[in-house]
Amino acid sequence: MTNALHAEVAVRIGLLDLDVVLDVGPGEAVSVVGPNGAGKTTLLRAIAGLQPIDRGRVVVDGVDITATAIERRRIGVVFQDHVLFPHLSALDNVAFGPRSTGVRRGDARRRAREWLARVGLDDHGDHRPDQLSGGQSQRVALARALATEPRLLLLDEPLAALDASTRTDTRRALRRDLAASGVARVLVTHDPVDAAALADRIVVLEAGRVVQQGAPADIAARPRSRYVADLVGVNLLRGTGQAGHLVLDGGAALVVPDADAGDVLAVVHPRSVSLFRERPEGTPRNVWQGTITSVDDEGDRVRVDVAGAVPIVAEVTPAAVRDLALAPGAAVWVSVKATEIAAYPA
Repeated sequence: MTNALHAEVAVRIGLLDLDVVLDVGPGEAVSVVGPNGAGKTTLLRAIAGLQPIDRGRVVVDGVDITATAIERRRIGVVFQDHVLFPHLSALDNVAFGPRSTGVRRGDARRRAREWLARVGLDDHGDHRPDQLSGGQSQRVALARALATEPRLLLLDEPLAALDASTRTDTRRALRRDLAASGVARVLVTHDPVDAAALADRIVVLEAGRVVQQGAPADIAARPRSRYVADLVGVNLLRGTGQAGHLVLDGGAALVVPDADAGDVLAVVHPRSVSLFRERPEGTPRNVWQGTITSVDDEGDRVRVDVAGAVPIVAEVTPAAVRDLALAPGAAVWVSVKATEIAAYPA
């Protein structure tokens, strides 16, 4: 089966050296994530035809469109700030999409009404952008892109401009609308929740290269870089497997029964890290001393950074913070069960 998108993109801009191959299957949703400067938006712009490429090609539905004019690529784009025309109604903003591809005015407005209804805004057609909420504006921009009947949809941080109070509801609506469209799509985001909720597969870019890709659950279970581990909120350790132990690069060793010989990565979820003010009783096999460097309250949980032979982040309850008097500079004992450490080849 022909991929909806096959892109080979090599672009050098300033310090960015982007060299990526990206495939998206028919109807598939792919999230592209990465740190600032990794090349995410440049990749999206190159696929859309907004950024010339130095080397490579862009193939959509089996057709090479590398040299095709932007307006003839049949690629829908939804930008971060939605870019609605302030002097046009929601209906006319959506109709502008198909009109720009040569559809006659009457047909464009009919198509616009259909798409506004699909995104739940059929009663907002006469509203101008300043009369719409952030979430409504985002859905109008999506309807405008989909009304062009694109073969591929590109979304650049579509939820970034929304406040926290509307983000969850808009994410849910966007997921529904995108799935119903059936269009293959590429989403650029910095938010791990958006990436996991809106995509079937995640592609991680770092310094212009793909460093990892896979289903959201697989990415979270086996991160391959510090950035990915931080993105999904887990501890990533690297060392050498030796007879059931993981010897870290700094020299410390942990008991990890499934650590194979050789270069090994290991994941520890912060929830699996226990903190004590005195050495814990019993015979836990992975215990070490550390010093708290930061305490971040995240509502129903608190993330505690601990420096030491094995630098690690623990996730505890607010009650534990009070009971143990956890604060920057405090000395603590750290314990992790060997069964709570997942190791895999680096």
